[in-house]
Amino acid sequence: MKEFQITDNEAGQRFDKYLAKLLGNAPKSFFYKMLRKKNITLNGKKASGNEKLKNGDKIKLFLSDDTFAKFSQQEQTARAVTDLDILYEDSDILLINKPVGMLSQPDDTKEPSLIEYLIGYLLNNGSITEEGLRTFHPSVCNRLDKNTSGIVAAGKSLAGLQELSSLFHDRTIHKDYLCIVKGILTDNKQIRGYLYKDTKLNKVTISKIKIKDAQPIETRYEPLGHTSHMTLLRVRLITGRTHQIRAHLASEGHPLAGDMKYGQKEFNRYFHEKYHLNHQLLHAYRLTFPELSGKLGTLSGKCFLAPLPKQFLTILKEEHLEESYYENLE
Repeated sequence: MKEFQITDNEAGQRFDKYLAKLLGNAPKSFFYKMLRKKNITLNGKKASGNEKLKNGDKIKLFLSDDTFAKFSQQEQTARAVTDLDILYEDSDILLINKPVGMLSQPDDTKEPSLIEYLIGYLLNNGSITEEGLRTFHPSVCNRLDKNTSGIVAAGKSLAGLQELSSLFHDRTIHKDYLCIVKGILTDNKQIRGYLYKDTKLNKVTISKIKIKDAQPIETRYEPLGHTSHMTLLRVRLITGRTHQIRAHLASEGHPLAGDMKYGQKEFNRYFHEKYHLNHQLLHAYRLTFPELSGKLGTLSGKCFLAPLPKQFLTILKEEHLEESYYENLE
């Protein structure tokens, strides 16, 4: 017999969903049969599988060691170790300042992503255990492109992950970005359009009119300062689609500095030759929470800032946009 006690990281989910993770190699018919025969019990009683688990619930599996080993055998959860720039951490969530060059989520390249680094960090500080990883994987709730820096929110507990995901889905959490674009902009503006994603090329197309399979997008920007040929913008995503800021601003004639996919060659060449810039100059610098209660209540109305990367700050200083940045930091 094996016994497991539900913690915050498993609470809130259905019993059968938990069993599907714990006995990942077993067909669903197996653990439903075990539930019917009381070979799997919840708090010492027969269960159907649709119960919602609570912190402290006790689960008993009356299975042989060989059967449990056969059905629970799983590959080790991927993890990696690096120094993370933690902006905020509590028992449920983390806010991380992701650097340029780090993936937010795993992709086909197999290089470590922020998720693997997050799991490594939490294992090292004791926030999660190898046993806990059987049934819950911490994860990020918003994605930034590999070469976009800034704030990424992650859930340490199931409750934290669910509440954060709900905030991003409902668009009640505000994400603000800083970027440098080509041309002079002086007025605040909210732009709309439609975005079509070509998954094979990993590139998007923006249209003013609705086209087949395109999704509506909305982007708000505020100029903070400009020179004779570039503008420092603060951008707020109303919707959050793939490459939205980069492609939407480029479609308006204001591509981002350093953007090799949607940018303008001469504009990019200026930044590459002068500053050795090889990526889009885009930073998710601010995250603002709405009024909240429950698990994330302590974050109600709070605003978090992610410091700019050193190269971005150097460019602002050399292009005489540093004062505009600091005046509008809050």
